[in-house]
Amino acid sequence: MRIVVAGGTGLLGSALSDELRREGHTVTILTRRPGQSHHVRWDPYGSITGWAPVLEDADAVINLAGAPIGRRWNAAHKREIWNSRVRATRTLVSALKSVRRIPPTFISASAIGIYGPRGDEPLTEDSRPGSGFLAGLSAEWEKEALTAGPQSRVVLVRTGLVLDRRAGALPRIAQPFQFFVGGPLGSGRQYMSWIHRDDWTALVRWAIGNAAVAGPLNATAPNPVTNLEFARTLGAVLHRPALVPAPAFALRLVLGEMAETALTGQRVFPEQAHARGFEFRHPALEPALRALYAAA
Repeated sequence: MRIVVAGGTGLLGSALSDELRREGHTVTILTRRPGQSHHVRWDPYGSITGWAPVLEDADAVINLAGAPIGRRWNAAHKREIWNSRVRATRTLVSALKSVRRIPPTFISASAIGIYGPRGDEPLTEDSRPGSGFLAGLSAEWEKEALTAGPQSRVVLVRTGLVLDRRAGALPRIAQPFQFFVGGPLGSGRQYMSWIHRDDWTALVRWAIGNAAVAGPLNATAPNPVTNLEFARTLGAVLHRPALVPAPAFALRLVLGEMAETALTGQRVFPEQAHARGFEFRHPALEPALRALYAAA
């Protein structure tokens, strides 16, 4: 297959592209800073003329474009987060519709943040959207992606906390444990819906090849855990205590509005993946963490 990945140089895009190439697919990456022969420069906010032709005859287009959210939010950064997802998706869909043969499959990133803070309520793809900045962002992000239909089958990958030892959130979560000051965030009662990086790449590759998969697809392991359980499990894997909680007021002081994403959380289940037969290699947290740290 010919597959185009927008935003394919980040943690998830790189891992996915590597796996697709290993399977024999031809992968082209759209990036603002091309550095390899299979990279094509794109402008997610400007003209599509220079790069849209690479979408011609693609079997699938995967949209992973988006600025990192892991720093303190201010008005400028929130605008960057919004534009890098909503505007970039709008531009990509416009390019999809400009080619003679519209790619039959469009897989677009989204986030479980769409559900908003919901306590311990079990959430599936059928659950209503919630409230807050991330919920509103994700809803608009998905709305732009859905305009690629009906010509393209649209899959909205609602990703949770992706676990990777070298990049993403896990190294920052694990760092305090290395200094024996790790522990839960706030009350620790909030749920964390996580997924091993290898299961995330497997799930997206499965969605590419499964024509029955469409609409929202929760990319989370089937066993979400509370933040307290996550901290205790990570501490056990790292042979460190998990006794020092990070107070909610301190997180709000350091992270501002973004702290609410760490202090509320969602309890999300991958109902569509389960119903259609996808099998997770890492369904439980402790074996998933042990596999990550053993592989280094």
